[in-house]
Amino acid sequence: MSSDPTDTPTKILQATLKLLEAPDAKLPTMSDIARATGISRQAVYLHFPTRTDLLVAATRYQDRLNDIDTGLAPSRGARSGAERLDAFVTAWGNYIPKIYGVARAIMAVTDTDAEAAAAWNTRMQDMREGCAAAIKALAEDGTLPPGTDMEQATDLLWTLLSVRNWENLTQTCGWSQDCYVATIRGMAMATLARDLGALTDVLACTDPPA
Repeated sequence: MSSDPTDTPTKILQATLKLLEAPDAKLPTMSDIARATGISRQAVYLHFPTRTDLLVAATRYQDRLNDIDTGLAPSRGARSGAERLDAFVTAWGNYIPKIYGVARAIMAVTDTDAEAAAAWNTRMQDMREGCAAAIKALAEDGTLPPGTDMEQATDLLWTLLSVRNWENLTQTCGWSQDCYVATIRGMAMATLARDLGALTDVLACTDPPA
C-alpha cells in the first residue's frame, strides 16, 4: 500500500495555490484551505499563524515550482548594469503570466482585506529588491543618467514592471506577450541605461489586428 510522502505544510501550500488559481477564484479563508487540504483549521494555523503568512508562503512556493532562480540567473550573473537591467526586465516580464492567476485573486481584495494587502506588499517588495539591484548596478558602472536619484529610478522601474501594467496592456488592451516585453524592455533601457537604440523595440512592436 502506497502513502503520500508530502508533508503537511506543502499540502497546505498546494491546496492554497489550487484555490487561488481556480477560474473566478475568490481569496480563500483559512477554513476553505483547511477543507481543501483535508485537515482542521487549527492544523493550518499551527503551520501558518496568519493568513498573511500563508499567502506569502504560497507565493514563494509558487516561485520554487516555477524555478524563478533559474529565470533570474542571467540578471544576477550579468557583467554590466545595462545587461543586468535588460535581463531582469525580460525575466520578470515573462514571469508575470505564470503567477497572474494567483496575483489576480490577491490583488482583487487588497483594498478591503488587510491580510491580503500585507501579503501582496511583501510580494511586491521582493520584486522591488530586484529592481533596486539593477539600478545599483547601473549606478556602479556609470550607465545611470547623471543626476538620477537611485531611489526614484527604482520607483520608476518597479512601477513599469507592475502586474497591473501587464494586466492593462495584455488583458485589457490585447497586447501580445512579446510586444509587452519588447516595449517595457525598450522603455527601461532607453530611460535608465541611456540605450536609445532600445527604443526601436518599442517603435517596431505592432501586433496584428484582431
